[in-house]
Amino acid sequence: MTISLRLSDEDADLIKRYSELHNISVSELVRQAVLEKIEDEYDLKVYQMAAEGYKADPAAKPLDDVEKEILSR
Repeated sequence: MTISLRLSDEDADLIKRYSELHNISVSELVRQAVLEKIEDEYDLKVYQMAAEGYKADPAAKPLDDVEKEILSR
């Protein structure tokens, strides 16, 4: 898939220099950044769900049980 992105010259230059500094392509930099953002939001959501569950029932549960409960939602 190809994705287009409109950037100011200043932003484009910053991204290009950052990718060169880390020796990766701009495409790879953007791909990694987007996937990290998605993973961070997913992790936060899972944490919030676990915290809500703990508030509702603060009894200790085995980690395997908690993971199964979260993934089944």
